Amino acid sequence: MSGYHIPVLLDESVSALIGNVSGVYADATFGGGGHTSEILSRLSPEGKVLAFDRDADALGNRPDDPRLKLIHNNFRFIYNFILYEGYPDGIDGILADLGVSSHQFDTAERGFSFRYDAPLDMRMNKEAKTTAADVVNTRSEDELERILRLYGEVDGSRRMARMICAAREHAPIDTTSRLDKAIEEMLPKVAAHKYLAKVYQALRIEVNQEMRSLEKFLEGSVRSLKSGGRLVVITYHSLEDRMVKNFMKYGNVEGKADKDLYGNISAPFRPVNRKPVLPQESEIASNTRARSAKLRIAERI
Repeated sequence: MSGYHIPVLLDESVSALIGNVSGVYADATFGGGGHTSEILSRLSPEGKVLAFDRDADALGNRPDDPRLKLIHNNFRFIYNFILYEGYPDGIDGILADLGVSSHQFDTAERGFSFRYDAPLDMRMNKEAKTTAADVVNTRSEDELERILRLYGEVDGSRRMARMICAAREHAPIDTTSRLDKAIEEMLPKVAAHKYLAKVYQALRIEVNQEMRSLEKFLEGSVRSLKSGGRLVVITYHSLEDRMVKNFMKYGNVEGKADKDLYGNISAPFRPVNRKPVLPQESEIASNTRARSAKLRIAERI
C-alpha cells in the first residue's frame, strides 16, 4: 500500500468522517487503500465500507476484510451504487482524496509525468478510449488553448496551443518527450518543472474529464448521504478546491447563492470547517505530494 500511494491527511480526514462506528461509509477514491484501511480499523464488526476506483491497478490493493465492497467504477456514479448496494436511505459518510496516486505518477508507461520518456497516455481508466496523445494531436488550436488555460492556468496558452499544432504537422506528438520538445521554447530557465506540471495537469484533467466527474460526484453525494452524514474531501489544486468549497457552501459548483424568502442561503450541506485543514510540516517533509493538499468537511442538512 505505502509503495502505491501514501495517504494524505489520514488521521484528520478519517476522524472527521466517522461518527457512527457501526455505520456505512464510502471511500470514493480507493487508490492504495490507505484511507479505506484506516476507516475499517475504526469501525465495529457491523460497519461497512464501499470503495471506488476506476483504475484497475488499484484493485490489487484490496485488504482482506468482509466489511469492504470494492467497486471498479468512476466515483461520479456513487449514488447509483449506493442504491444498488441496498442503501436507499443513504449512508453515514463519504471521503474523497482527489488527484493522482503516487503509483500513477511513478509508473512511467502511464504517461502522467514529464520525468519519464513514455507514451503520452494519462488515462486513469486504461480501458478509456481517449489518451493525452489523442488530445494534443486531434484537438483544434482553440480547444487546446481552452484546455491549457482553464485546467492548467498556463501562461501563454494561446502561443503554446499554436506551437503544439505546428509541431504535430511534422510528426505525431505521441510521447512525453515529444510534447516537451514541442513546447521547449516556452519553458522558463528557472523552475521549468513547475510550468510543465501545469501543462500535464491540464491534459490529464481533460483526458479523464475530472472536473465533470467531480461535479457529478458532488451532486451524487447529496442524494447518497443521510441527514447528519459527512462529506470529507481532500483537494490538490485551485480548480477542484473551488468547486468543492462552492458546493459545500451553496450546493452548486458555480458558487451561486440560492436564498429563501428570509434571505437565508438554501444549501444541502453545512460546512464544518470555515478554512481548510492543511497538512502539518512534518507530513509535508515525509511526503512532498501533501504540500498542496486541503481538507474540507461538510455535514448533510
